[in-house]
Order: sequence, then C-alpha cells, then structure tokens
Amino acid sequence: MSRVGILLLAAGRGTRFGADPKLLALLDGRPLVRHAAEAALASSLRPVLVVTGHAEAAVARALAGLDLTPIANPAYADGLSTSLRAGFAALPPGLEGVVVMLGDMPRVGAGLLDDLAAAWLRAGRPDALVPTFAGRRGNPVLLAARLAPEIAALAGDAGAGPLLRDRPGVVDWPVRDAGVALDVDTPDALAAAQASTTPSSTAE
Repeated sequence: MSRVGILLLAAGRGTRFGADPKLLALLDGRPLVRHAAEAALASSLRPVLVVTGHAEAAVARALAGLDLTPIANPAYADGLSTSLRAGFAALPPGLEGVVVMLGDMPRVGAGLLDDLAAAWLRAGRPDALVPTFAGRRGNPVLLAARLAPEIAALAGDAGAGPLLRDRPGVVDWPVRDAGVALDVDTPDALAAAQASTTPSSTAE
C-alpha cells in the first residue's frame, strides 16, 4: 500500500486578518487550526505533521491533546515556502505522498482527504493532485514525496505554486466540495465560513 501522510501548515502570521492570530479565531466554538487538525486526524492518512511558527505557544495550546507531530519553523516570517520546506525536511522515510493542508481552511473534511489520496493513487501517483471547484484550483494539494529536492529550493511566500505551474505531472481533480476554495484570510471570510457546510460527497 502507498503511504500518504498529512502536512498541516500553521506557522503564518495572517496579517490580513487583523492584530489577533488568525488561526486562533473561533469558528463553531473551536480555533480554526483545530478544525483543520481534527479533520486530518479523522482521516486514514498518517502521520499528521503540523508546522508552527507565529504565536507558536498559543497554537500549540489550541492543538493540545491531539496526536500530531510538531515541526517548528523559526523562519516563518520569510513566507509560506519556509513552512513547506521545514515540513518536507521532517517527512519520515517511506512516505510516497503528502497532503499539504492549510490551517486556515476549516471546511476541508476528513472524507475529502481520504478521497484525495485515493484519487492520487488512481491517477498513477502524479507529481501533484490538485482539487478544483467551479473550474478553479484550491487546497489541500497532494504532493509526491519525490519532489522533496525541488521543495527544498523554494523561496518566498508562494508555497508550491511556482513549482506546479505549467508542470506536466500535475493533475486536476474536480470536486463538488466548496471547502477546497474557502480559506479564512479576513473577518468577512470567517463569517462566510460560519455560514458554510461541508458536503458528504466530494468528487464530481
């Protein structure tokens, strides 16, 4: 069986949200980052690694009691790529792929994560499998572990975007789940998340 893990990125400052740490904002009575972590742990994918940086102690408290592997990113202020690099550097041997989740996407459910991994296997383990909703790419993305050397060379705040752009080994995966397109960058986006639900079916 292929081994697919989860890398939860929870190190950013979230400056567009305001002065308070975005990932600690409450949705349905729980911090945003805990929604993402609980979805990861409710899936069948293991291990679940979480990269922290900004407000590290507070984020750790928000995730207390969860079976996560913490990865510290002291360079988080230099952009998203640093968290991706730190996470990939900590992946255990034997993993073939990793689902890269964002801590500010609380409507991504465990079912989508499992379906994403299954779709990646059916597609022949491509370099990346990217969910699309209404014709637009979203998150989380499943990346092949063999991309680690290229991930290590990334810089800036664009994450894996430049690496995947126009790459032939990237497969789009259309879904009906609007959660792949809902990230919480602003208080208005938090209100939109409060009004949203996660469908029981994901793939189109």
